[in-house]
Amino acid sequence: MPQTPHIEHHFTAGASVRDVVIGMADGLTVPFALAAGLAGAVAASRIIVTAGLAEVAAGAIAMGLGGYLAGRSDSEHYVSERRREEYEVVALPDREVAEVVEIFESYGINAEASAPVVAALKERPKAWVDFMMRFELGLEEPDPKRALTSAITIAASYVAGGMIPLAPYMVMSEVGAALPVSVAITALALVVFGYVKGRFTGAHPIRSAIQTTVIGGIAAGAAFAIARAIG
Repeated sequence: MPQTPHIEHHFTAGASVRDVVIGMADGLTVPFALAAGLAGAVAASRIIVTAGLAEVAAGAIAMGLGGYLAGRSDSEHYVSERRREEYEVVALPDREVAEVVEIFESYGINAEASAPVVAALKERPKAWVDFMMRFELGLEEPDPKRALTSAITIAASYVAGGMIPLAPYMVMSEVGAALPVSVAITALALVVFGYVKGRFTGAHPIRSAIQTTVIGGIAAGAAFAIARAIG
């Protein structure tokens, strides 16, 4: 009797989603707070748009650079730790064997049961190092393009998020009328963004939408209050 193949679907783009969340969340809240804060001090929408676009450009560059440096740091850390493990499996094999045994014991597998695997690893130094990197240090080899991809994703998400609260000021000349529209579309964007994020990550979409809106709203409100107080 033919068997139906078991196919598992796992979400594997967690790092990319994290970058989008970082960029989009800041892009929605910071330019909104800046524009809303300026709305009480200036009468011309073009001034708010100019200041907002400048902030979006500066913020995207800063956030993208931060993502790039973080990605480079991950790669450099992995290379450094791998070199150390490569040295230890050659210079300190007995200690490394003891560490392998401890790892298996943490899963409830005693030394006698793990002995064949330990022996096999000793015959394959590269596999041994791979094993130690993953199970002792919890490190996976980073994608060599990760730093640049992260920088571009965060920066682009920041720009996309930042244009949303600024859009009303671009099409409406009256600041007083543009402000409530900016508030409304920013709140709507947070709801949609949270819902989509939940669908992609496997979280409950409605809960994710509520959490994102509340947290983003608090952040935007706090930044708005500070901007108004300073202004």
